[in-house]
Amino acid sequence: MEGEIKNFIMVWASALLLLWYCHIVGKIISKGVIRFFAILPVILFLFFLPLNLFTIWLGGPTSFFLSWLANFKLLLFAFGQGPLSTSPVPLSFPYFISLACLPIKFQQVPQKSVDKEVSKGSGHKSPLNHGLKIVVLAITAPIYLQKDHVHPKMVMLLYCVYLYIGLELVLAVVAAFARAGLRLELEPQFHEPYLATSLQDFWGRRWNLMVTSILHPTVYNPVMSISSRLIGRKWAALPGVLASFLVSGIMHEIIFYNIGRKKPTWELTCFFFLHGISLAIEIVIKKAFNGKWQPATVVSRLLTLAFVVVTAMWLFMPPVLYAEFDVMTRRECIAFVNFVKDIITTDSRFKSFITVTEG
Repeated sequence: MEGEIKNFIMVWASALLLLWYCHIVGKIISKGVIRFFAILPVILFLFFLPLNLFTIWLGGPTSFFLSWLANFKLLLFAFGQGPLSTSPVPLSFPYFISLACLPIKFQQVPQKSVDKEVSKGSGHKSPLNHGLKIVVLAITAPIYLQKDHVHPKMVMLLYCVYLYIGLELVLAVVAAFARAGLRLELEPQFHEPYLATSLQDFWGRRWNLMVTSILHPTVYNPVMSISSRLIGRKWAALPGVLASFLVSGIMHEIIFYNIGRKKPTWELTCFFFLHGISLAIEIVIKKAFNGKWQPATVVSRLLTLAFVVVTAMWLFMPPVLYAEFDVMTRRECIAFVNFVKDIITTDSRFKSFITVTEG
């Protein structure tokens, strides 16, 4: 555990140095191809840097923030686009690295407002909202501990729940630090996805919104621009949707590999591409009916949730089990508890030694 923490510090120290270089490049090189080639080595370094980490709790978020989020924002920055590009005044370095690595909106707020928002929780949710989700984890934990005696499908369903709650809680912690320490507003990443009434609603407005916000300018818009010239603007969104989901699937494969070091099965890519196709079909149907017909909200919510859960259990969760993320998570939690115990024990012994020496 101690070695992993040292690697974690090394990785993020290196990332900060690389981003400092990009910040300088942005000041002296105009947007365009030359800036792109100046930043390209950094993008490659950030892509491989998380391979120095081997845990879910440290390696997973780091892979997501650096290999995906930071790199895509730097690609936009190279051509004068995205949140890192501001004119006429460039971002200060603290804001630059924060915006590069985290899913945040640039917004300064008074200290009282910060304290008030922090007390409400991440994404403008109350502590009760997150508290209830922690209770769900606590209630279902005994089922997981007895998973050998539970139907595999039920265990997989539990993993889906754990994945959602775990992601939201981790991002909530990041949000709290961003608000309190940086005075930056973190974009809400989850908006109760189980209430989605369509795949458009689920992926576009409720699930992991940081991914949507970064894929839109880096993948969707360029593909849509090209498609509009080839097939017309009416259907140009469809190739953009498919390309966005394909890229999302590939990036998930990379992150899963960084964490588990297991050869990709490409089921994740199939999962996201299937949802891309389904979303494209949904768009076509909506255009055909032109908003004149829509199922009842309860029905649409049930159908959407059922489709997401069934396809996730079919294509998304098997790679999770294949990489043994559940085993890794449990092992890391135990290692962390033991690490903290060792620190406390060592500190107590040191204090006792000092007391005896002084006596």
